[in-house]
Amino acid sequence: MYLRPYKKSDAKTIISWCKDEKTFRLWTSDRYDHFPISEDDMNYKYFDCNGDCSEDDNFYPMVACDDEGVVGHFILRYTNGDVHTLRIGFVIIDDKKRGCGIGKKLICLALRYAFTTAGAEKVTIGVFENNTSAYYCYKAAGFKEITDDQPVVCDLFGEKYRIIELEAYREMYQ
Repeated sequence: MYLRPYKKSDAKTIISWCKDEKTFRLWTSDRYDHFPISEDDMNYKYFDCNGDCSEDDNFYPMVACDDEGVVGHFILRYTNGDVHTLRIGFVIIDDKKRGCGIGKKLICLALRYAFTTAGAEKVTIGVFENNTSAYYCYKAAGFKEITDDQPVVCDLFGEKYRIIELEAYREMYQ
């Protein structure tokens, strides 16, 4: 498996993995105001809106590929202007390949890229508390949970979902 930058043609494949709105919201949280989205919606968000990042050159969508093509997707962005901290988001795996270790491989590749290519010292990621498979995937890849006195809560489907914050440091990953 290897990483490459996201291309507009990847949108069709990635969107196809969201078979229902719950899967879609676990992937995108509240970043889109409707479901389903089109390829144009995704590419507009990524290319025309810089992934909703206010800073220029701060949104890096990536895909993971194997011999069959695209199997996973995530984005990287710097947080609060800190060039030493990258945040991983929008993590999604081909729904037909879940449970096969692809997620852990993707996250490990993302961490390696963040630490070795992008020069990050710290990488953060958030996960909804009810998304246990993603939580354990991130932990298996080396992330540690952050104790947060004021957790972020997102309103989805009329329910409150707490976001668990995790982080990994360069020295933890070497």
